[in-house]
Amino acid sequence: MAHIHHKGVPVSTSGQLPAIGSAAPDFLLTKTDLSDVKLKDFAGKIKVLNITPSLDTGTCATSAKKFNEQVASHHEVVVLNVSDDLPFAAKRFCDENHIDKVITLSEMRNREFGTTYGLRYVDGPLAGVLSRAVIVIDKNNKIIHAQQVPDSSNEPDYAAVWKALA
Repeated sequence: MAHIHHKGVPVSTSGQLPAIGSAAPDFLLTKTDLSDVKLKDFAGKIKVLNITPSLDTGTCATSAKKFNEQVASHHEVVVLNVSDDLPFAAKRFCDENHIDKVITLSEMRNREFGTTYGLRYVDGPLAGVLSRAVIVIDKNNKIIHAQQVPDSSNEPDYAAVWKALA
């Protein structure tokens, strides 16, 4: 169990992020077109998982926008924004904000992702949703970077993500 903060208030998550060097756990998530995807569907790509509680919050929206801008110059990288948002809400957000390089994925049909990756809030005002984290998975599906953001009101460390890719 990780102990982090939400706007300065201590909260806990369902576990720990996967260790750097370990195999990335598989997942089943839903895209905005309501099709389901697994980790294997992104084979041969470096995957940046931008995990957020909801794109309808300021910090989550900012991180999706920044990753959308930054990934444009990294053709071997795919950014997957994983949240508890319904695919319809994620699509609306992307359309309104011209997000076209980030793939939004939802736990709509399968809520195992948050448990498997150890990042579901178990207490506090956001209990039940995903905490803010960034995980980078290489082309061989090994974890090369993992950051559980210490306070959900803060953005992830973008520089550390791109450094992990270098």
